[in-house]
Amino acid sequence: MIVTDLGLMPYRQAWDMQLDAHARVLAGEEERLLLVEHTPVITLGRRPSAAQHLLADPTQLASAGVELVQSDRGGDITFHGPGQLVAYPIVRLADHALSVGAYVRRLLHTVVLVLRDFGISGYIDPSAIGVWVDVPPPAKICALGVRVRRGVSLHGIALNVATDLRYFSLIVPCGLPRPVTSMHRLLGDRTPSMPAVKTAVANAICKAFERTANESDHQSRSSAR
Repeated sequence: MIVTDLGLMPYRQAWDMQLDAHARVLAGEEERLLLVEHTPVITLGRRPSAAQHLLADPTQLASAGVELVQSDRGGDITFHGPGQLVAYPIVRLADHALSVGAYVRRLLHTVVLVLRDFGISGYIDPSAIGVWVDVPPPAKICALGVRVRRGVSLHGIALNVATDLRYFSLIVPCGLPRPVTSMHRLLGDRTPSMPAVKTAVANAICKAFERTANESDHQSRSSAR
């Protein structure tokens, strides 16, 4: 898997790079992982109710310097901005013997493992997508929205590292009336740097998909014998 750190980049520009990576992976090239922090943007998923969960009007968005983009990912509405690590794995699901649901669960479990290594106990709630921490009340620390086109994934996860959580007051995050949190809010001065989190997330995702690829290869060789 080729890992590319895009730094700080507007959402639409990174989306174009996703589409280019998707075409390359679809053509048989190595799988990709794009890491990025976005300039402030609210994105709407394909869920019909997503637009209803936007609380700010165009004037408020302009005043806050927040772009609004209709995305083609699954899910509802969310915010991306500096201090939030967004990871876009571009992988061939069939190569890893994964259904869409299993792929989503693999990504979420990977985030849980990364958070555990940093001293945060995250968990997956079967009734609400994402990764949660029991503050209490339960608060979302990582959002997820994916699309699979021709068997190859697009979009991915958004982990709040040191995100300015005030932006989330502009929306009902993911359409759920639950709070949002960040690694910084939970860890304070012990919060790891963004480069450290990028390294941990990249290593965990690469390891997760390397493992499933090796398992698939082993199964193929066993079937051939």
